[in-house]
Amino acid sequence: MLNAVVIAVLLMIILCLCRLNVVLSLFVSGLVGGVVAGMSVEKVIKVFTDNIVDGAEVALSYALLGGFAALISYSGITDYLVSKVINMIHAENNRVSRSTIKVILIVSLLLLSMSSQNLIPVHIAFIPIVIPPLLSLFNELNIDRRQIALVIGFGLCFPYFLMPFGFGQIFHQIIQTGFAKAHHPIEFDMIWKALLIPSIGYIVGLALGLFVYRKPRHYRNDEEQINKAPKELKPYVLAVTIVAILLTFIVQLLTESMIFGALAGVMVFFISRAYKWFVLDKEFTEGIKIMAYIGVVILTANGFAGVMNATGDVKSLVTGIASITGDHKLIAIILMYLIGLIVTLGIGSSFATIPIIAALFIPLGEQLGMSTMALIALIGTAAALGDSGSPASDSTLGPTAGLDVDGQHDHIRDTCVPNFLFYNIPLMIFGTIAAMIL
Repeated sequence: MLNAVVIAVLLMIILCLCRLNVVLSLFVSGLVGGVVAGMSVEKVIKVFTDNIVDGAEVALSYALLGGFAALISYSGITDYLVSKVINMIHAENNRVSRSTIKVILIVSLLLLSMSSQNLIPVHIAFIPIVIPPLLSLFNELNIDRRQIALVIGFGLCFPYFLMPFGFGQIFHQIIQTGFAKAHHPIEFDMIWKALLIPSIGYIVGLALGLFVYRKPRHYRNDEEQINKAPKELKPYVLAVTIVAILLTFIVQLLTESMIFGALAGVMVFFISRAYKWFVLDKEFTEGIKIMAYIGVVILTANGFAGVMNATGDVKSLVTGIASITGDHKLIAIILMYLIGLIVTLGIGSSFATIPIIAALFIPLGEQLGMSTMALIALIGTAAALGDSGSPASDSTLGPTAGLDVDGQHDHIRDTCVPNFLFYNIPLMIFGTIAAMIL
Protein backbone atom coordinates (compact mmCIF):
# COMPACT_ATOMS: atom_id res chain seq x y z
CA MET A 1 0.00 0.00 0.00
CA LEU A 2 1.23 3.48 -0.86
CA ASN A 3 2.34 5.58 2.10
CA ALA A 4 0.20 8.72 2.41
CA VAL A 5 2.90 10.79 4.16
CA VAL A 6 5.49 10.13 1.45
CA ILE A 7 2.98 10.88 -1.30
CA ALA A 8 1.80 14.10 0.35
CA VAL A 9 5.29 15.47 0.98
CA LEU A 10 6.57 14.59 -2.49
CA LEU A 11 3.49 16.18 -4.04
CA MET A 12 4.01 19.31 -1.95
CA ILE A 13 7.64 19.59 -3.10
CA ILE A 14 6.73 19.04 -6.75
CA LEU A 15 3.95 21.64 -6.66
CA CYS A 16 6.29 24.17 -5.01
CA LEU A 17 8.99 23.52 -7.63
CA CYS A 18 6.31 24.11 -10.29
CA ARG A 19 5.85 27.57 -8.68
CA LEU A 20 2.45 26.90 -7.17
CA ASN A 21 2.02 29.04 -4.04
CA VAL A 22 3.32 27.29 -0.88
CA VAL A 23 -0.02 27.75 0.92
CA LEU A 24 -1.97 26.18 -1.95
CA SER A 25 0.62 23.39 -2.26
CA LEU A 26 0.17 22.51 1.42
CA PHE A 27 -3.63 22.55 1.10
CA VAL A 28 -3.67 20.31 -1.98
CA SER A 29 -0.99 17.92 -0.66
CA GLY A 30 -2.69 17.58 2.72
CA LEU A 31 -6.01 16.79 1.06
CA VAL A 32 -4.45 14.21 -1.28
CA GLY A 33 -2.47 12.60 1.56
CA GLY A 34 -5.55 12.28 3.74
CA VAL A 35 -7.64 10.76 0.96
CA VAL A 36 -4.86 8.29 0.03
CA ALA A 37 -4.78 7.20 3.70
CA GLY A 38 -8.51 6.38 3.51
CA MET A 39 -9.84 9.48 5.26
CA SER A 40 -12.98 11.14 3.93
CA VAL A 41 -12.70 14.63 2.47
CA GLU A 42 -14.86 15.95 5.32
CA LYS A 43 -12.54 14.41 7.94
CA VAL A 44 -9.43 15.76 6.23
CA ILE A 45 -10.90 19.27 6.21
CA LYS A 46 -11.91 18.99 9.86
CA VAL A 47 -8.50 17.74 10.99
CA PHE A 48 -6.78 20.39 8.87
CA THR A 49 -8.83 23.26 10.29
CA ASP A 50 -8.64 21.96 13.87
CA ASN A 51 -4.83 21.94 13.75
CA ILE A 52 -4.45 25.37 12.18
CA VAL A 53 -4.96 27.03 15.57
CA ASP A 54 -1.77 25.39 16.89
CA GLY A 55 0.26 27.95 14.94
CA ALA A 56 -1.87 30.99 15.80
CA GLU A 57 0.45 32.38 18.50
CA VAL A 58 3.53 32.12 16.30
CA ALA A 59 1.71 33.66 13.33
CA LEU A 60 0.53 36.64 15.40
CA SER A 61 4.03 37.05 16.85
CA TYR A 62 5.57 37.24 13.39
CA ALA A 63 2.95 39.73 12.17
CA LEU A 64 3.56 42.07 15.12
CA LEU A 65 7.34 41.71 14.82
CA GLY A 66 7.04 42.56 11.13
CA GLY A 67 5.17 45.76 12.00
CA PHE A 68 7.77 46.63 14.63
CA ALA A 69 10.57 45.98 12.13
CA ALA A 70 8.92 48.35 9.65
CA LEU A 71 8.85 51.15 12.25
CA ILE A 72 12.55 50.67 12.97
CA SER A 73 13.29 50.75 9.26
CA TYR A 74 11.16 53.90 8.86
CA SER A 75 13.31 55.64 11.48
CA GLY A 76 16.07 55.68 8.85
CA ILE A 77 18.82 53.98 10.85
CA THR A 78 19.47 51.16 8.39
CA ASP A 79 19.20 53.43 5.33
CA TYR A 80 21.66 55.84 6.91
CA LEU A 81 24.23 53.12 7.59
CA VAL A 82 23.85 51.59 4.12
CA SER A 83 24.29 54.96 2.39
CA LYS A 84 27.51 55.52 4.36
CA VAL A 85 28.90 52.17 3.23
CA ILE A 86 27.94 52.79 -0.43
CA ASN A 87 29.62 56.21 -0.35
CA MET A 88 32.73 54.58 1.08
CA ILE A 89 32.75 52.08 -1.79
CA HIS A 90 32.53 54.84 -4.37
CA ALA A 91 35.24 56.84 -2.62
CA GLU A 92 37.64 53.90 -2.59
CA ASN A 93 36.65 52.02 -5.71
CA ASN A 94 39.21 49.25 -5.68
CA ARG A 95 39.08 45.47 -5.53
CA VAL A 96 40.52 45.15 -2.04
CA SER A 97 38.06 47.52 -0.38
CA ARG A 98 35.05 45.90 -2.05
CA SER A 99 36.24 42.41 -1.07
CA THR A 100 36.81 43.56 2.49
CA ILE A 101 33.33 45.04 2.68
CA LYS A 102 31.84 41.79 1.35
CA VAL A 103 33.60 39.79 4.05
CA ILE A 104 32.57 42.21 6.79
CA LEU A 105 28.98 42.20 5.53
CA ILE A 106 28.71 38.39 5.40
CA VAL A 107 30.36 37.90 8.80
CA SER A 108 28.10 40.55 10.35
CA LEU A 109 24.95 38.92 8.93
CA LEU A 110 26.17 35.52 10.12
CA LEU A 111 26.74 36.76 13.67
CA LEU A 112 23.46 38.68 13.69
CA SER A 113 21.41 35.71 12.51
CA MET A 114 23.12 33.39 15.00
CA SER A 115 22.49 35.78 17.90
CA SER A 116 18.80 35.90 16.93
CA GLN A 117 18.47 32.30 18.13
CA ASN A 118 20.37 32.41 21.40
CA LEU A 119 21.82 35.72 22.56
CA ILE A 120 18.86 37.93 21.60
CA PRO A 121 16.08 35.44 20.75
CA VAL A 122 14.02 37.40 18.21
CA HIS A 123 14.25 34.60 15.61
CA ILE A 124 13.52 35.93 12.08
CA ALA A 125 12.20 39.32 13.22
CA PHE A 126 15.55 40.98 12.44
CA ILE A 127 15.31 40.10 8.73
CA PRO A 128 12.74 42.71 7.59
CA ILE A 129 14.64 45.32 9.63
CA VAL A 130 18.08 44.64 8.21
CA ILE A 131 17.85 42.95 4.80
CA PRO A 132 15.61 45.19 2.60
CA PRO A 133 17.73 48.32 3.17
CA LEU A 134 20.84 46.28 2.35
CA LEU A 135 19.60 45.10 -1.06
CA SER A 136 21.00 48.16 -2.84
CA LEU A 137 24.36 47.44 -1.20
CA PHE A 138 24.19 43.77 -2.25
CA ASN A 139 23.49 44.95 -5.81
CA GLU A 140 26.37 47.40 -5.66
CA LEU A 141 28.73 44.59 -4.63
CA ASN A 142 27.14 42.07 -7.05
CA ILE A 143 26.63 39.61 -4.21
CA ASP A 144 24.73 36.44 -5.11
CA ARG A 145 21.66 36.52 -2.86
CA ARG A 146 21.72 32.73 -2.63
CA GLN A 147 24.91 33.22 -0.62
CA ILE A 148 23.08 35.53 1.79
CA ALA A 149 20.19 33.05 2.04
CA LEU A 150 22.69 30.35 3.07
CA VAL A 151 24.35 32.62 5.62
CA ILE A 152 21.03 33.51 7.26
CA GLY A 153 19.85 29.88 7.03
CA PHE A 154 22.98 28.74 8.88
CA GLY A 155 22.44 31.36 11.58
CA LEU A 156 18.82 30.32 12.05
CA CYS A 157 19.47 26.56 12.34
CA PHE A 158 23.00 25.85 13.61
CA PRO A 159 22.65 27.66 16.99
CA TYR A 160 19.40 26.00 18.12
CA PHE A 161 20.64 22.62 16.90
CA LEU A 162 23.87 22.64 18.92
CA MET A 163 23.67 25.28 21.66
CA PRO A 164 21.30 24.75 24.62
CA PHE A 165 20.41 28.42 24.96
CA GLY A 166 17.44 30.48 23.74
CA PHE A 167 15.58 28.54 21.08
CA GLY A 168 18.25 25.86 21.44
CA GLN A 169 17.14 25.23 25.01
CA ILE A 170 13.60 24.62 23.76
CA PHE A 171 14.83 22.27 21.02
CA HIS A 172 16.93 20.25 23.47
CA GLN A 173 14.13 20.14 26.04
CA ILE A 174 11.77 18.70 23.43
CA ILE A 175 14.37 16.01 22.66
CA GLN A 176 14.70 15.21 26.37
CA THR A 177 10.92 15.03 26.74
CA GLY A 178 10.69 12.73 23.71
CA PHE A 179 13.16 10.32 25.30
CA ALA A 180 11.29 10.46 28.63
CA LYS A 181 8.01 9.56 26.93
CA ALA A 182 9.75 6.64 25.22
CA HIS A 183 10.86 5.40 28.67
CA HIS A 184 14.51 6.15 27.91
CA PRO A 185 15.43 9.09 30.21
CA ILE A 186 18.54 11.13 29.37
CA GLU A 187 20.53 13.96 30.97
CA PHE A 188 20.09 17.41 29.40
CA ASP A 189 23.86 17.94 29.04
CA MET A 190 24.16 14.79 26.93
CA ILE A 191 22.26 16.35 24.04
CA TRP A 192 24.71 19.01 22.84
CA LYS A 193 27.58 16.54 23.16
CA ALA A 194 25.76 14.00 20.99
CA LEU A 195 24.92 16.66 18.39
CA LEU A 196 28.48 17.98 18.15
CA ILE A 197 29.51 15.67 15.28
CA PRO A 198 26.29 16.15 13.23
CA SER A 199 26.58 19.95 13.63
CA ILE A 200 29.83 19.83 11.64
CA GLY A 201 27.58 19.23 8.64
CA TYR A 202 26.24 22.78 8.92
CA ILE A 203 29.76 24.24 8.98
CA VAL A 204 30.88 22.18 5.99
CA GLY A 205 27.71 23.12 4.10
CA LEU A 206 28.19 26.83 4.76
CA ALA A 207 31.81 26.71 3.57
CA LEU A 208 30.83 24.87 0.38
CA GLY A 209 27.90 27.21 -0.29
CA LEU A 210 29.99 30.35 0.12
CA PHE A 211 32.51 28.91 -2.34
CA VAL A 212 29.96 27.79 -4.95
CA TYR A 213 28.06 31.11 -4.92
CA ARG A 214 31.16 33.31 -4.72
CA LYS A 215 30.89 34.59 -8.30
CA PRO A 216 29.22 37.98 -8.95
CA ARG A 217 25.52 37.93 -9.78
CA HIS A 218 23.84 41.00 -11.23
CA TYR A 219 20.45 42.33 -10.14
CA ARG A 220 18.56 45.32 -11.44
CA ASN A 221 18.56 48.32 -9.14
CA ASP A 222 15.42 50.04 -7.92
CA GLU A 223 15.89 53.52 -9.39
CA GLU A 224 13.56 55.06 -6.85
CA GLN A 225 15.61 53.56 -4.03
CA ILE A 226 18.88 54.67 -5.63
CA ASN A 227 17.78 58.26 -6.12
CA LYS A 228 16.12 58.54 -2.73
CA ALA A 229 18.13 60.70 -0.37
CA PRO A 230 18.83 59.08 2.99
CA LYS A 231 16.49 60.25 5.71
CA GLU A 232 18.02 62.64 8.20
CA LEU A 233 18.82 60.77 11.39
CA LYS A 234 17.49 62.95 14.22
CA PRO A 235 18.94 62.36 17.73
CA TYR A 236 15.47 62.03 19.30
CA VAL A 237 14.34 59.45 16.74
CA LEU A 238 17.58 57.54 17.27
CA ALA A 239 17.00 57.53 21.05
CA VAL A 240 13.38 56.39 20.63
CA THR A 241 14.44 53.56 18.31
CA ILE A 242 17.13 52.33 20.71
CA VAL A 243 14.67 52.43 23.65
CA ALA A 244 12.07 50.53 21.57
CA ILE A 245 14.57 47.81 20.65
CA LEU A 246 15.83 47.40 24.21
CA LEU A 247 12.32 47.33 25.66
CA THR A 248 11.27 44.71 23.12
CA PHE A 249 14.12 42.41 24.17
CA ILE A 250 13.51 42.99 27.90
CA VAL A 251 9.74 42.41 27.74
CA GLN A 252 10.19 39.32 25.57
CA LEU A 253 12.66 37.83 28.05
CA LEU A 254 10.48 38.68 31.06
CA THR A 255 7.18 37.47 29.59
CA GLU A 256 8.66 34.76 27.30
CA SER A 257 6.28 36.10 24.67
CA MET A 258 7.28 37.51 21.31
CA ILE A 259 3.80 39.04 21.04
CA PHE A 260 4.14 41.25 24.11
CA GLY A 261 7.78 42.01 23.29
CA ALA A 262 6.84 43.35 19.86
CA LEU A 263 3.83 45.19 21.28
CA ALA A 264 6.04 46.98 23.82
CA GLY A 265 8.41 48.17 21.08
CA VAL A 266 5.55 49.35 18.87
CA MET A 267 3.96 51.30 21.72
CA VAL A 268 7.24 53.15 22.36
CA PHE A 269 7.06 54.58 18.83
CA PHE A 270 3.43 55.63 19.20
CA ILE A 271 3.79 57.12 22.70
CA SER A 272 7.01 58.97 21.83
CA ARG A 273 5.22 61.13 19.22
CA ALA A 274 8.38 61.00 17.11
CA TYR A 275 6.08 60.74 14.10
CA LYS A 276 2.40 61.36 13.51
CA TRP A 277 0.21 58.40 14.35
CA PHE A 278 -1.34 58.06 10.89
CA VAL A 279 2.19 57.77 9.41
CA LEU A 280 3.19 55.13 11.95
CA ASP A 281 -0.04 53.26 11.36
CA LYS A 282 0.64 53.10 7.63
CA GLU A 283 4.21 51.85 8.11
CA PHE A 284 3.12 49.38 10.80
CA THR A 285 0.48 47.92 8.46
CA GLU A 286 3.00 47.55 5.65
CA GLY A 287 5.34 45.69 8.00
CA ILE A 288 2.57 43.34 9.06
CA LYS A 289 1.92 42.53 5.41
CA ILE A 290 5.53 41.39 4.91
CA MET A 291 5.46 38.93 7.79
CA ALA A 292 1.78 38.01 7.68
CA TYR A 293 2.39 35.75 4.68
CA ILE A 294 4.87 33.75 6.73
CA GLY A 295 2.22 33.48 9.45
CA VAL A 296 -0.30 32.14 6.94
CA VAL A 297 2.19 29.51 5.75
CA ILE A 298 2.87 28.46 9.35
CA LEU A 299 -0.87 28.14 10.04
CA THR A 300 -1.30 26.05 6.89
CA ALA A 301 1.72 23.89 7.73
CA ASN A 302 0.19 23.11 11.13
CA GLY A 303 -2.98 21.93 9.39
CA PHE A 304 -0.90 19.82 7.00
CA ALA A 305 1.05 18.30 9.92
CA GLY A 306 -2.22 17.46 11.69
CA VAL A 307 -3.47 15.55 8.68
CA MET A 308 -0.15 13.67 8.35
CA ASN A 309 -0.34 12.62 12.00
CA ALA A 310 -3.98 11.57 11.63
CA THR A 311 -3.15 9.24 8.71
CA GLY A 312 -1.04 7.06 11.01
CA ASP A 313 1.31 6.39 8.11
CA VAL A 314 4.41 7.76 9.84
CA LYS A 315 4.30 4.78 12.20
CA SER A 316 3.66 2.33 9.38
CA LEU A 317 6.56 3.86 7.45
CA VAL A 318 8.93 3.18 10.36
CA THR A 319 7.51 -0.31 10.91
CA GLY A 320 8.07 -1.07 7.24
CA ILE A 321 11.67 0.08 7.47
CA ALA A 322 12.28 -2.12 10.52
CA SER A 323 11.06 -5.16 8.62
CA ILE A 324 13.16 -4.31 5.55
CA THR A 325 16.46 -3.49 7.25
CA GLY A 326 16.45 -6.21 9.89
CA ASP A 327 19.73 -5.99 11.79
CA HIS A 328 21.53 -3.86 9.19
CA LYS A 329 22.33 -0.85 11.38
CA LEU A 330 23.75 1.48 8.71
CA ILE A 331 20.84 0.95 6.31
CA ALA A 332 18.33 1.43 9.13
CA ILE A 333 19.98 4.71 10.21
CA ILE A 334 20.01 6.11 6.69
CA LEU A 335 16.35 5.20 6.15
CA MET A 336 15.37 6.75 9.49
CA TYR A 337 17.12 9.95 8.45
CA LEU A 338 15.16 9.91 5.21
CA ILE A 339 11.93 9.62 7.20
CA GLY A 340 12.94 12.55 9.38
CA LEU A 341 13.74 14.50 6.22
CA ILE A 342 10.37 13.71 4.67
CA VAL A 343 8.39 14.56 7.81
CA THR A 344 10.23 17.84 8.47
CA LEU A 345 10.01 18.92 4.83
CA GLY A 346 6.26 18.56 5.06
CA ILE A 347 5.72 20.07 8.48
CA GLY A 348 8.38 22.78 8.14
CA SER A 349 9.38 22.55 11.81
CA SER A 350 12.14 20.46 13.37
CA PHE A 351 10.63 21.23 16.79
CA ALA A 352 7.30 19.68 15.79
CA THR A 353 8.98 16.69 14.16
CA ILE A 354 10.67 15.43 17.35
CA PRO A 355 7.51 14.15 19.14
CA ILE A 356 6.46 12.34 15.96
CA ILE A 357 9.68 10.43 15.37
CA ALA A 358 11.02 10.00 18.92
CA ALA A 359 8.37 7.51 20.02
CA LEU A 360 9.04 5.45 16.90
CA PHE A 361 12.81 5.74 16.37
CA ILE A 362 13.95 5.16 19.96
CA PRO A 363 12.51 1.62 20.28
CA LEU A 364 13.82 0.78 16.81
CA GLY A 365 17.28 2.14 17.69
CA GLU A 366 17.30 0.16 20.94
CA GLN A 367 16.43 -2.96 18.98
CA LEU A 368 19.46 -2.31 16.76
CA GLY A 369 21.70 -2.01 19.84
CA MET A 370 22.41 1.72 19.49
CA SER A 371 23.88 3.57 22.48
CA THR A 372 22.04 6.44 24.19
CA MET A 373 24.39 9.04 22.65
CA ALA A 374 23.87 7.53 19.20
CA LEU A 375 20.10 7.66 19.70
CA ILE A 376 20.26 11.33 20.68
CA ALA A 377 22.32 12.11 17.57
CA LEU A 378 19.83 10.16 15.48
CA ILE A 379 16.71 11.89 16.85
CA GLY A 380 18.19 15.40 16.84
CA THR A 381 19.61 15.10 13.34
CA ALA A 382 16.53 13.38 11.89
CA ALA A 383 14.35 16.19 13.28
CA ALA A 384 16.59 18.99 11.98
CA LEU A 385 16.83 17.46 8.51
CA GLY A 386 14.49 19.31 6.21
CA ASP A 387 14.19 22.46 8.31
CA SER A 388 16.82 23.88 5.98
CA GLY A 389 15.09 23.68 2.63
CA SER A 390 11.46 23.12 3.53
CA PRO A 391 9.19 25.58 1.65
CA ALA A 392 7.06 25.82 4.83
CA SER A 393 9.94 26.45 7.26
CA ASP A 394 10.45 29.89 8.77
CA SER A 395 14.17 29.27 8.28
CA THR A 396 13.56 29.64 4.53
CA LEU A 397 10.49 31.88 4.56
CA GLY A 398 12.33 34.49 6.65
CA PRO A 399 15.31 34.99 4.29
CA THR A 400 12.99 35.09 1.28
CA ALA A 401 10.79 37.73 2.93
CA GLY A 402 13.82 40.02 3.13
CA LEU A 403 15.64 39.14 -0.09
CA ASP A 404 12.58 39.13 -2.38
CA VAL A 405 11.30 42.60 -1.52
CA ASP A 406 12.15 43.75 -5.06
CA GLY A 407 10.91 40.53 -6.69
CA GLN A 408 14.36 39.22 -7.72
CA HIS A 409 14.74 36.27 -5.33
CA ASP A 410 12.73 33.08 -5.84
CA HIS A 411 11.68 31.27 -2.66
CA ILE A 412 12.18 27.74 -3.99
CA ARG A 413 15.12 28.08 -6.37
CA ASP A 414 17.12 30.73 -4.53
CA THR A 415 16.42 29.89 -0.88
CA CYS A 416 14.99 26.38 -0.45
CA VAL A 417 17.09 24.45 -2.99
CA PRO A 418 20.48 25.93 -1.94
CA ASN A 419 19.70 25.41 1.76
CA PHE A 420 18.52 21.86 1.10
CA LEU A 421 21.61 20.89 -0.90
CA PHE A 422 24.27 22.51 1.25
CA TYR A 423 22.87 21.74 4.72
CA ASN A 424 20.70 18.63 4.62
CA ILE A 425 23.14 16.44 2.70
CA PRO A 426 26.20 17.19 4.91
CA LEU A 427 23.99 16.97 8.01
CA MET A 428 22.85 13.50 7.00
CA ILE A 429 26.44 12.39 6.30
CA PHE A 430 27.83 13.59 9.65
CA GLY A 431 24.69 12.46 11.46
CA THR A 432 25.18 8.96 10.10
CA ILE A 433 28.82 8.98 11.23
CA ALA A 434 27.71 10.08 14.74
CA ALA A 435 25.01 7.42 14.98
CA MET A 436 27.50 4.72 13.93
CA ILE A 437 30.45 5.60 16.16
CA LEU A 438 28.89 7.02 19.34
